[in-house]
Amino acid sequence: MTDPSVRWPARLWLVRHGQSAGNVARDRARAAGRARIDLDIRDADVPLSVLGQQQAEALAAWFAALPERERPEVVLVSPYLRARQTAQAILDALPGGPNLLCADERLREREFGILDRLTTSGIGEHFPDQAEARALLGKFYHRPPGGESWCDVILRLRSALDTLSLHHRGKRVLIVGHQVVVLCLRYLLEKLDEAQILAIDAKGDVANCGVTEYGLAPGAGELELMRYNFVAPLLTVGTPVTTEPDAAVAVR
Repeated sequence: MTDPSVRWPARLWLVRHGQSAGNVARDRARAAGRARIDLDIRDADVPLSVLGQQQAEALAAWFAALPERERPEVVLVSPYLRARQTAQAILDALPGGPNLLCADERLREREFGILDRLTTSGIGEHFPDQAEARALLGKFYHRPPGGESWCDVILRLRSALDTLSLHHRGKRVLIVGHQVVVLCLRYLLEKLDEAQILAIDAKGDVANCGVTEYGLAPGAGELELMRYNFVAPLLTVGTPVTTEPDAAVAVR
């Protein structure tokens, strides 16, 4: 029986989806010096690339190799296709599967509004005022028209964490989402400030299928960080590691 004083899951994994077809399209646009990323589908519908599927399967094998008592019991996932495909690969590899799989729209990618599909040069070319505003405010607070700032993402994630503590305390929970989602959850779980989370972000992007893991601190009832950007599940089987920003916009 779960200790009623325990608020959090017994174990929490945060995973960024595998490399997407959008990541590949963004790299092509950058290399060619184009203003726009060439994608003809919604960001929500961008699938994994071939390599992204391989990354998801490598991570799935790692989870499946854990002792049964250490595997995820609950999987929460962004409704975006690339995240769902990553979560499904993990589910398919787990004997018996978790007790619960739930898509939660609060875990979706940050919305970029009018900057969607633009490269860095494209933002400067088409919306120089937004480039100036972002440089002034910083990405933590800058909200492009029709889009979200990091603070907006944090606001919806506060609600998601309330649901997590209400319904899944004491469980082993896996969340599959996006780069900014992983970083903003770190901000909330570790009670960081703007400077601290941006310093973490500046050190490097969250790896595709990289694992951020939390466990309950002994006697404290609070989650503590155990590892961040853990990519050994990919390296062990020789799957290339990629760390590109998400594809909706070239500047996060």
